[in-house]
Amino acid sequence: MEIMLLHIYANLPHFPVYDCRLRPALTDSGDVDRISSLPHELMREIVSRLPVKDAARTAILSSCWSTIWRSTPLVLNDTHLLPKGHRWPLTPANSPAITAAVSRILEEHPGPIDCVRLICTNMNSYRTQLARWLQLLAAKGVKDLVLINRPWPRDLSLPATVFSITTLTSLYLGHWKLPDTDVLRGASFPHLRELGICCIFMKHGDFDSLVSRSPVLEILNILGCVEGLRIRLVSQSLRCVQISLSSTEDIAVVKAPLLERLIMYRSLASQARGLCTRVSILDAPKLHAFGYLEPGLVLKIRDTIIMPGIKMSPSIMLTMQV
Repeated sequence: MEIMLLHIYANLPHFPVYDCRLRPALTDSGDVDRISSLPHELMREIVSRLPVKDAARTAILSSCWSTIWRSTPLVLNDTHLLPKGHRWPLTPANSPAITAAVSRILEEHPGPIDCVRLICTNMNSYRTQLARWLQLLAAKGVKDLVLINRPWPRDLSLPATVFSITTLTSLYLGHWKLPDTDVLRGASFPHLRELGICCIFMKHGDFDSLVSRSPVLEILNILGCVEGLRIRLVSQSLRCVQISLSSTEDIAVVKAPLLERLIMYRSLASQARGLCTRVSILDAPKLHAFGYLEPGLVLKIRDTIIMPGIKMSPSIMLTMQV
């Protein structure tokens, strides 16, 4: 499980924070604080690039810094709350302190919230806190959210509140069980451009439901899903789909006029059970990158079928625009 978590962490989007410390810029005489004379908008930009503990501590620098952190959109990564010298995997002793710190920060910061990454907590042990976190994230308009449950259990039900956060532009979920289909039918992600589904338990049709409720979705990243997925892609906005370390039985690109890349990597189709992954490209006129063609994968583009080991002939040659 720790290895799979490392794969998930490696697939997460870039986090907009520098791992640095804020130091006053002094003159040669060492007694003048130059940073505090900067315009407040620039000071807020500096604070937004700091790890959350350092960002909050800027309030003690001087009176002019005291309100900057609270007036800066919140950027929170709970790994920045870990004690110095920690090692993976996390020990249970880390969880109470991290959970308490996350609760305090989300309660005290008035918002808005730009980016929150919660990957260090066993959510099953802190369900009450998780419910409150999601309420605060929804109320304060979080845009970028990563919510990874530290297993076990792997099939912990994802709170329905996630699907009421309409401000999201990026959402990554890991080690959850999706709620009932009725909850997904009520979801609406009008601004969501990137969706990551990692080690998620779900029913057939759940992917289709999420994509259909994300009208501007451009990037779909699927990792570590082992339930034999059947995906039917119909989207006017999708540009890139990546499916890795997952068991997929059937992928049909029914209508995706903007899709440029469909990346299949290390498919876990169970050949021992005589299964393979079938990929059908029906309508994707801009598709110019497909990878990787591995054993157990059958690619069908209109009436042409391609699979590993097939002999080359003019009838199966395809030209893809680059």
